[in-house]
Amino acid sequence: MIQCRDVEKSYHLGDRDVPALRGVTLDITDPGFYAIMGASGSGKSTLLHLLAGLDTPDKGELHVSGHSLHTMSERNLTTFRREAVGIVFQQFNLIPTMSASENVELPGMLAGRSRSWLNERSSALLDQLGLGDRVSHRPDALSGGEQQRVAIARALLFEPPVLLADEPTGNLDSRSSAALWELLKEIASEKEMTVVMVTHEPAAAAYCRRIDVLLDGRIHGHIETDGLDAGGIAAEYQRLSGQT
Repeated sequence: MIQCRDVEKSYHLGDRDVPALRGVTLDITDPGFYAIMGASGSGKSTLLHLLAGLDTPDKGELHVSGHSLHTMSERNLTTFRREAVGIVFQQFNLIPTMSASENVELPGMLAGRSRSWLNERSSALLDQLGLGDRVSHRPDALSGGEQQRVAIARALLFEPPVLLADEPTGNLDSRSSAALWELLKEIASEKEMTVVMVTHEPAAAAYCRRIDVLLDGRIHGHIETDGLDAGGIAAEYQRLSGQT
């Protein structure tokens, strides 16, 4: 589903290049809930943006759901972002003047999908995510957790095989965060999707089946989470990142 080979990415700051990724190699071959874990500045959001087709690598290869992102034109990347991958950000990015259903339907509107298809699809998704009675509410009438569920429904509109989440609970309280991590785990299982979340929180990563540890732009190993709680994951992360 996801394959990275020696991916490098740098950004220009003033008169110098600052490396964000320094040769990342990563393989995710089966559906499930996965985490990329690292501290601030480790390169994890950069990697997620590359996997989403929001940016392009300087070197290396990126393959997501059969698409070779490193060779695709911007036009084809736009189609890829809309239909082949779902993206959920820390900021909910909802249109404040639109209802929950309209926010979910927006990518389909831009793609020219029929009104009947959009109505049926958004209603089904919001109902599945526990928001069947909130379809007509605007974002300011929804809690943070509900807004993020609307954002997830929007990301699932085209039934993409891959869902990417960038610190999706950064603006939520602990209870709403736990509910959202459980929801992402259920989505991966029930829809047989590949869900990849970047996080710095062991409590979040504990919901995933495998964690890839990213440090200073490089993968420093993997953590299989079976039998580990948040404390165990934190200890393994410290060991892999050389903090012990």
